[in-house]
Amino acid sequence: MRIGVLTGGGDCPGLNGVIRGVVRKGVKEYGYEFVGFRDGWKGPLEGLTMPLNLETTRGILPKGGTILGSSRTNPFKIENGVERIKENLAKMGVDALVAIGGEDTLGVATKLDSLGVKVVGVPKTIDNDLNNTDYTFGFDTSVNIAMEAIDRLHTTAESHHRALVVEVMGRHAGWIALHAGIAGGATAILIPEVKFSVDKVAKWVESRFADGFAPIIVIAEGAIPQDGDMMVKDQTLDSFGHVKLSGIGEWLSQQIEEKTGKETRTVVLGHIQRGGSPTAFDRVLSTRFGVNAITAIHEGDFGKMVALHGTTIARVPLASATTELKLVRPELYAEAEVFFG
Repeated sequence: MRIGVLTGGGDCPGLNGVIRGVVRKGVKEYGYEFVGFRDGWKGPLEGLTMPLNLETTRGILPKGGTILGSSRTNPFKIENGVERIKENLAKMGVDALVAIGGEDTLGVATKLDSLGVKVVGVPKTIDNDLNNTDYTFGFDTSVNIAMEAIDRLHTTAESHHRALVVEVMGRHAGWIALHAGIAGGATAILIPEVKFSVDKVAKWVESRFADGFAPIIVIAEGAIPQDGDMMVKDQTLDSFGHVKLSGIGEWLSQQIEEKTGKETRTVVLGHIQRGGSPTAFDRVLSTRFGVNAITAIHEGDFGKMVALHGTTIARVPLASATTELKLVRPELYAEAEVFFG
């Protein structure tokens, strides 16, 4: 049996762990042959491949990014895209695909599954917003990177008696902001799920200064003020219809300065949150996802996604990952609000 493997969407710590897990178990236990598709769905669309075997996947577990490369290619937006993928899979003798990705990548995988392509999905996103899995790999690494940045920013903020606004990733879900903000002892955490009041933020800043500390506000890139809209860089869209977010942190800094008179600076962590070596948690989770994904293929259980339920790796319908986003629940945000101000 010949299996194709691809990684799509934004890069994420742990992707190489999945690839390694899939190949290691597939070769050693099942005797399968593998082909790596380069750059997401662009690979099977254009026939871009690289060899995947025990040799090419050795030593990649601690490496960030993906040895297969990635892109945000959407074959359903390209003329005859689906037909070209089917033709290339047939030409290469690929019997099934392991698609590793987030909402967009798995959305394509779900459609292809309904059109007869044999697919098993693996959930990937630093945002942790995919449905029907407790955690996605990459999230823990991203939170730890953001937490370390916040820890470092506390000392420089206090030295200069400044307020600092730390903007983290999170287009529609505030999981990174919530976890990093709690772990980093933030003055306030602002997430897309709950519109925020600038006046309240200003009062929290003043309260923290009054106690002799320098405030740090953690804000997700998709957070929205009560009387405003989501901040975007421009009106251009990617192939999946997403706008480029930009500027909410800087905007909030200006508002805080105007309302409190306190010097306020902005730090945008951006793609730093995606890079570097995965944490132990993400190495273990990605490895488990990989070995369980190839087992699902071996058992012919296609149209499924591997998922973490508690401490168990389960299989769920692939479509269930993208039917809705997994958002921060009000009760979780309420726990964080105890520490605001």
